[in-house]
Amino acid sequence: MSTTRSVDATVEALCGDLSSIRAPRGAELNARSWSTEAPLRMLLNNLDAEVAERPEELVVYGGSGKAARNPEALRALVRSLLTLADDETLLVQSGKPVGVFRTHALAPRVLIANSLLVPRWATWDEFRRLEALGLTMFGQMTAGSWIYIGSQGILQGTYQTFVAAGEKHFGSADLSGRTILTAGLGGMGGAQPLAATLAGAAILCIEVDPARIRRRLETGYLDEASESIDDALGRVRAAAREGRALSVGLLGNAAEVVPELARRRESFDLITDQTAAHDPLTGYVPAGLSVEEAAALRSRDPDEYLRRARESIVRHVEGLLEYVRNGSYVFDYGNNLRGEALEAGVEEAFTYPGFVPAYVRPLFCRGIGPFRWAALSGDPDDIAAIDRMLQALFPNDAALQRWLSLAPDRVAYQGLPARICWLGYGDRARAGLAINELVRSGQVKAPVVIGRDHLDSGSVASPYRETEAMRDGSDAIADWPILNALLNVAAGATWVSVHHGGGVGIGNSIHAGMVVVADGSQDMAERLERVLTTDPGTGVLRHADAGYGDALAAAEDHGLGLPMRPPSSTSPS
Repeated sequence: MSTTRSVDATVEALCGDLSSIRAPRGAELNARSWSTEAPLRMLLNNLDAEVAERPEELVVYGGSGKAARNPEALRALVRSLLTLADDETLLVQSGKPVGVFRTHALAPRVLIANSLLVPRWATWDEFRRLEALGLTMFGQMTAGSWIYIGSQGILQGTYQTFVAAGEKHFGSADLSGRTILTAGLGGMGGAQPLAATLAGAAILCIEVDPARIRRRLETGYLDEASESIDDALGRVRAAAREGRALSVGLLGNAAEVVPELARRRESFDLITDQTAAHDPLTGYVPAGLSVEEAAALRSRDPDEYLRRARESIVRHVEGLLEYVRNGSYVFDYGNNLRGEALEAGVEEAFTYPGFVPAYVRPLFCRGIGPFRWAALSGDPDDIAAIDRMLQALFPNDAALQRWLSLAPDRVAYQGLPARICWLGYGDRARAGLAINELVRSGQVKAPVVIGRDHLDSGSVASPYRETEAMRDGSDAIADWPILNALLNVAAGATWVSVHHGGGVGIGNSIHAGMVVVADGSQDMAERLERVLTTDPGTGVLRHADAGYGDALAAAEDHGLGLPMRPPSSTSPS
């Protein structure tokens, strides 16, 4: 009875007040082992007020991406993780713990499925009906898989995209003197201003929510703010003329500002968008409404809200298409803005490309993608130690060296200290083993969780984003993320998740996530090497199977077996 009271007290202390959740720090365990302490801390870290957009609603990012279904489910999750044994596996169904099974020590401690619907029923309307009944939740990508690390999680990926666009269109990764236009400063879009300035650009970021602008200013992701189009433009233009990196947040609605800028023929070198258009009901604010007015309309008349939101999305995309017609380099950043516009009748919506086929796919072909880790100690010195190790481990990776030289001074931590970098097949396993050795030797004070975004080389099927315009037409084939998740379970990841709809909305994607804990033990070293080899390996094979030359070459270089070589294997990437 006293043990029950102790667990009850711990649950209450950890998550009783949703507005003040904070992951435990240090080397003292709350759960029975680090393999259960790690998911406990990362679940709570997702809901830290420094990390989550609306922790009191359990919303982490992306409009309505949640870490747990409701407060009662959160308490049950925390209780389950506190008491879970090292030969047991917790099952989580859309943010709710539904069972614990005896498995074995090398099995994952947690298996998660979020938002999955039978394909014929995979629509927003049906999802929202089931959500209203309390039967499901939207897990986004890393919200419901407990490995979100704030805006840094997409920061280097956004940086890589801007740099790749510069190399493709302007012959240089240095964007000094170049200008970028975008919108959206939420959990994902908030990385854009810092990513652009790290690449040297001057960027104008439209955002309808003044609280998001303030948050990006406070965290150092955004340099300046303005409520005037002319003033914001003047600052960006001056910075570009001087070759000075600058980010300016403009308070306004993209559906109004983008068409106005296009009408004025205000030119920009690169144009994109990261509003939460994938979820037009909760993520996109209709033109003519303040954030507060939008919330009231959403509650009072969701159908009218959706009508007005989609009308605004049409205006937004028509403004972007005007830039396309004028010869600008416009790309979609994977938020399904084009898809929503197409459904609303804009037949030319897909005239401009998505960022993956335009810039990122050559990296995916080599298994290169967003690799991240968080220090469970809570000590920033542990991240600094890992940064130094990686700089020594990969001296010839120029992009990584530049990133690790800039990030410590420019990237503010949100919640537990964390870092992300883009590493590929082979290098991820080397990095994971090196991190494990730092933990074993005491150079890092507590275990480290190693994971990645669901947006990765082999973990997602998303025809409007990661798998748009696949060479062999396999855009909608969703076997690959399921195989990725199954393989990560077999390899011994600490927790594995499969989600539906993250990034682009219900009906548009299936994706998988994994996390593995570096606790310094030899057992975990073996599991780290397996997981961090097989996980990106599925990405190489997925693209090799589609006939990409870069992927076929990578598979051959690394000795990855191809039981059936694609017939078009002579073609380049």
